[in-house]
Amino acid sequence: MTATKREREIFGSSVQIVSRSDDQVVYKIIDKTGQVVMTSNKIFPGIQLIYNDVHARRCFVEHTVRGSIIEINHCKEGRIECEFQDDFFYLTQGDISISIKNEAPHESYFPISHYHGVSVMIDVDKAPESLSCFLEGVDVCPSALIEKFCKSSAYFVARSTPRLEQVFSELYTIPNSMKKGYFKIKVLELLLFLSIIDLTENESCKRSVKKSRVTLAKGVCNYLSERMDSHVTISELAEIFHVSQTALKNSFKDVYGLSVYSFMRAQKMQAAALMLRQTECTVLEIAGKYGYDNGSKFAGAFKNVMGMTPNEYRNINNEESVVIYNHQ
Repeated sequence: MTATKREREIFGSSVQIVSRSDDQVVYKIIDKTGQVVMTSNKIFPGIQLIYNDVHARRCFVEHTVRGSIIEINHCKEGRIECEFQDDFFYLTQGDISISIKNEAPHESYFPISHYHGVSVMIDVDKAPESLSCFLEGVDVCPSALIEKFCKSSAYFVARSTPRLEQVFSELYTIPNSMKKGYFKIKVLELLLFLSIIDLTENESCKRSVKKSRVTLAKGVCNYLSERMDSHVTISELAEIFHVSQTALKNSFKDVYGLSVYSFMRAQKMQAAALMLRQTECTVLEIAGKYGYDNGSKFAGAFKNVMGMTPNEYRNINNEESVVIYNHQ
């Protein structure tokens, strides 16, 4: 199935349609950094609820649809970057962002190549002026949400709170048999909650990261990713990038949410897992490729990240492959 012009404008020219029905469309985007799957549910005219499953570093949209579209994002797990002028905001577990889609090219960046969450997308030109037409007492106007959250800035970011978690948590555990009606209730609840939220409690302006720090962190990440078979110390990195060790460590933690060591260990183990699935290289050969000359140390690091030993991981994935093959 081919995506419509409007879908390509919103999600990018490379978007693919996995399945389509009256109430739901499943989109997929694949590039050299990985895969993004978006499951979009039609809730009301002009309003969609989208589940985002991301295992990629980037997602690029050349330009977006004309008109006013509000996007509300909630991060369930992982990490996503929001850029505004020279400041960057990072959503992590429980955080939300509210933004207006514009016609400019846009790239979503996922620092750890892992992100799961939901988005509520509102096309103001197609949605009702007031949602009270669906439920009396829910006097929420989409255009008023733009005025409230995006009048002075393209982005609004709110950090995780118990109330936010209460609003969103049930969206991830709804039984299929009651999704259609429950989605409507939850979207109305969310929009009503946002209409009364106190903006003075928002502290996103204090949690932004300057462009220079983001550039430094990404430079360090790229440098290390090209040297996965080597062990580079923080002091060596600081010398290479002409910054203090403290500045380097803090900048990296701001962007990736992890220390340099923890991030690179996770990257190496995930890459090693891919080799265990797709090649017949021995565990010791794979260990050497990622800078480990000791098989037991590699096995310990792998288990810490992946939850099982390399041999257990390979055996489980081989068994799954056999089951899939036998059912074809």
